[in-house]
Amino acid sequence: MTKMMRTTSRFYNCWRSLERRNAGFAYGCSNLKIGSRLFLQSVNSRFTSDVSISETDVSKFVKNLLDAHGRGRKTEFDDTLQQFTVKTLIDERTKIYENIENLAELVEEDKDMKKLAEEEKLSNEARLREIDNELFSALAQSLSGDNFDEIILEITAGVGGQEAMLFVKNLLEMYIKHLSYLGYSYDIIEMDESPQGGCRHASIMISGKGSFEKLRHEAGVHRVQRVPATEKSGRIHTSVVSVGVLPQPNDIQVEIHAKDLRIDTMRASGAGGQHVNTTNSAVRVTHLPTGMSVECQTDRSQIRNRELAMAKLRAKMYEQKLARQLRSASEMRKQQMGMGERHEKIRTYNFNQDRVTDHRLSNGTLHNLKGFLEGGMALDGLHERLSKDMQHKLLMEVLDSVKR
Repeated sequence: MTKMMRTTSRFYNCWRSLERRNAGFAYGCSNLKIGSRLFLQSVNSRFTSDVSISETDVSKFVKNLLDAHGRGRKTEFDDTLQQFTVKTLIDERTKIYENIENLAELVEEDKDMKKLAEEEKLSNEARLREIDNELFSALAQSLSGDNFDEIILEITAGVGGQEAMLFVKNLLEMYIKHLSYLGYSYDIIEMDESPQGGCRHASIMISGKGSFEKLRHEAGVHRVQRVPATEKSGRIHTSVVSVGVLPQPNDIQVEIHAKDLRIDTMRASGAGGQHVNTTNSAVRVTHLPTGMSVECQTDRSQIRNRELAMAKLRAKMYEQKLARQLRSASEMRKQQMGMGERHEKIRTYNFNQDRVTDHRLSNGTLHNLKGFLEGGMALDGLHERLSKDMQHKLLMEVLDSVKR
């Protein structure tokens, strides 16, 4: 393996590793909408990190990559390098290097041209840095991987008993409001309610442009600190809820044959009024080759419940397929949701102090908890900050991969 192939392999692997740490899945950083001459200044000014990205490292990476590509070596960025805008930048870069070489020859022949040539050289070098920054931006953006527009968001009660179940319902309500804020469509495909109030588990099927990219930062363990309504002594209880964000595949990615399915209908159970237990509206779909089974009874219509159950089955089968690529499904979900323990938190909701703290950010504390739970601008702004923070870490890992 050549040095450049090792470099791009490390680049690719460290990007995958970073994504798994941040969101539990190996899908990359999109929304890196920077390509101007102020690329580095813009990137460095947006983050609180003490480490800045240097133009030298960017130029070194771009040079090594283009040299390898020019020699016909396979890299992770071959498709991106064939894009029209990228090829235009590469062609301009080549011409500028030729100009610099021609200027050097001209100075050798005519000493009187030295000052003019030096000025021209400085101008060319400045443009080269701009081009390298723009190329680096395009290459980083190309690592966005699969940009899923359909996902399933799962919320599960962890440590904390009844309080954890109540907070599952709080988060479910927050996410539903946030989906309306974003203009996404959704269906609640599973909700295991507790007789004492709250939910043990809930699943939402979400459809919207870039929904995985937008919501993946919710994956992880959410901790809540508050005084329960039944607590007479005023003692604060700490509970946790786990959230998973799972890409929803389409029919092309997961093939399900009718002959491999067993579909059972039954009477719905649970809260629902006079229609409960009067019709066989609940549906169970079993995939016979794998033994995988899903149920849905959230709608009064058997046809709608069947559609939702099939969507959930496809998601589960895709998750299983993806998990084989990433070693195992349990490992992948564990990376997102942990074991539901208090110390695994990504975010803390402290009701007594009226604050929300996201532990992935160095200054991740927000006030007005009630407003945050409305799922509007505050949550959207936090997602934007988390995306930028992850992009910065990704860029630093990219440049570090060149130095190794």
